[in-house]
Amino acid sequence: MEFKISKELIQQVKELIQNKSDLKLEALLNDIHHADIAEILDELDFDDATYIFKVLDSDKTAEILLELEDDLRENILSRLSPKEIAEELDELETNDAADIIAELSQEIKAEVISELQDVEHAKDIVDLLRYKEDTAGGIMHKELVKVNENWNVLTCVKEMRIQAENISRVHSIYVVDDEGRLKGRLSLKDLLTTSTKTAISDVYIRKLNYVNVDAEDVEVARIMQKYDLEAIPVVDELGRLVGRITIDDIVDVIKDEADQDYQLAAGISQDVEADDSIMELTKARLPWLVLALLGGFITVRVLGLFEGAMLEHGNLFFFTPLIAAMAGNVGVQSSAIIVQGLANDTLSGSLFNRLIKEISLSLLNGIILASILFIGSHFLLNVEVIVGLIVTTALVSVIVIASLIGTFIPLLLDKFGIDPALATGPFITTSNDICGILIYFSIAKMILGF
Repeated sequence: MEFKISKELIQQVKELIQNKSDLKLEALLNDIHHADIAEILDELDFDDATYIFKVLDSDKTAEILLELEDDLRENILSRLSPKEIAEELDELETNDAADIIAELSQEIKAEVISELQDVEHAKDIVDLLRYKEDTAGGIMHKELVKVNENWNVLTCVKEMRIQAENISRVHSIYVVDDEGRLKGRLSLKDLLTTSTKTAISDVYIRKLNYVNVDAEDVEVARIMQKYDLEAIPVVDELGRLVGRITIDDIVDVIKDEADQDYQLAAGISQDVEADDSIMELTKARLPWLVLALLGGFITVRVLGLFEGAMLEHGNLFFFTPLIAAMAGNVGVQSSAIIVQGLANDTLSGSLFNRLIKEISLSLLNGIILASILFIGSHFLLNVEVIVGLIVTTALVSVIVIASLIGTFIPLLLDKFGIDPALATGPFITTSNDICGILIYFSIAKMILGF
């Protein structure tokens, strides 16, 4: 059951902070999950939020730190000394600690690392800081359980007990050689049911999935999703085991990627949130709004080319929004399917076959929609047959062209290394609006001969 943050609880926390009732405050918050405490801190000012960090133990506040919004975490960290920050990071796993250190300035970063008590922990954090944040190396943990292929089961169990002390959850037991190269994985069931004198090399599983440190995080997510993995080992260029990635890290990657694609589809060019400043939101939204405005100017210009036709055949003008809307909708539908296929790596077959399939589908949809439009416009709107013929012919043509554009553009963007999600937003809608209007009046011109 989800814990609900009430106004009464927020007020109680504020009163305890104001009265400096540290023991009562600690007793109250210790029974609340760290994710819920993060929500409480979001309702407080920075000074009160920092006060709570100084009251609670580091093993509690370290987890809270990970759940905070970026701006709140930045402000709290700015109010803590390097030693206090180091105390928080000593309680975190290496990849989480590295993520937080990466947000600090170079000067503070060096001071915090020097204050870390666990030398091995500090070494692992520094090692992780070398990798780009959107790669396997950037999201992996250094904490893992590994055994040597030359050990026997008894030695293996003894070493695993020592290694597992610093790991919150053991997903897999990895097997390496004397040089640290990944050789396979060990089944816990085989370990428990095998003689203690049996060599690990006789029982470990040699086939397993792994990724390189330089693999993109979205590619790691795709592999883990495909093979339903809870964790995956990470190796360096020499095949040496250097870390592991767990499913909770991949959930964050999937969420971030989905958020980014959604914002691109909505015409937002930067990663922003509702609470960001007006200036940041403006910078994220304005570029695509300008593009849409330019597209609108072009549409007006196209309409101006056919001003005489609209004066002579006024009914043509009233169907302009319908044609433009259908062009945009069909283009977005087609591009959304392709983008989803590219993201999930489920597209198969040649480009030619895909385009033929899209043409067939769009023709079928176009004929059905055109029939409905022709009947409706003739009997309900009393539109002339010749105008109805123009509109329906244009509708079928527009649907086919918009469908092809919606299919081809994301494939083209993907080929050039541009996020294809861009093709589901204002870019595809604006271009299809212009094409739709141009096709509509071109057909009208051919049939009516003006």
